[in-house]
Amino acid sequence: MKFDNVKKLHQKKYRTEFGHYLLEGEHLVLELQKAAHAQTYLKTSILFVTPDYAGWAQQHVLDFTCNTITSKQMAQLSDTKTPPGIIACVPFAPSLGASLAPSLAQAAKTSQKSEISERCIYLHEVQDPGNLGTIIRTLAWFGNFRLLLSPNCVDPYNPKVVRSSMGAMFHVAIEQDVTLTQLTERFAHFAYLDMQGENIRSPKFAEYECYLFGNEARGVPRDALSACNADAFTISGSGAIDSLNLASAVNMSVYQLSN
Repeated sequence: MKFDNVKKLHQKKYRTEFGHYLLEGEHLVLELQKAAHAQTYLKTSILFVTPDYAGWAQQHVLDFTCNTITSKQMAQLSDTKTPPGIIACVPFAPSLGASLAPSLAQAAKTSQKSEISERCIYLHEVQDPGNLGTIIRTLAWFGNFRLLLSPNCVDPYNPKVVRSSMGAMFHVAIEQDVTLTQLTERFAHFAYLDMQGENIRSPKFAEYECYLFGNEARGVPRDALSACNADAFTISGSGAIDSLNLASAVNMSVYQLSN
């Protein structure tokens, strides 16, 4: 990819057009290197380094095409005030079809005691990059979760999301622009969080195919919850405050589902 096109990857429309995104810094590049051993499409990533980092790249035997650029050019690629000296241009993951997701309704046809091998976390119009990055890290930590994002969600390839995910995005299947209508065609039952719901410690909480979490301020629309055949659960607390941070709520729910 030409350098002038790589500079455009700060904007979502160009990330979509070129099918690539940027990640910055030593840690993320090393995580990329690890992930590329198992996910071969990542080996086509391109590194851009300043002269100070050329030796570092050679020392770590990075398996990517490496281009040395000036500090001024690095500043044009970087999304941070202090450019790190090493940035990777990374291809999007191959398209993930809906057929890869689990379905209890289908599984029940073959086994009355079917277990869910992969659960789905659906985020509706989530806007905060830090929240999304933290959620991705949690899903990668526990494993066996797929992340579904509605239209109008923050872009998972946004530089702030990429940084806060700390390389976890290489280990989570992410699908974008999944509408609520598509969800109802894909899954039979849903769970969501509500102050009046059943405690997530209930064994019933683990019986669902997909878990819905809404926008930081508005949640999931009530009419959509009715159409989705969704059941309410709650995370019990002291009652001193009226809500949890979205990422915290997802993290606690995922922890409960993984134990």
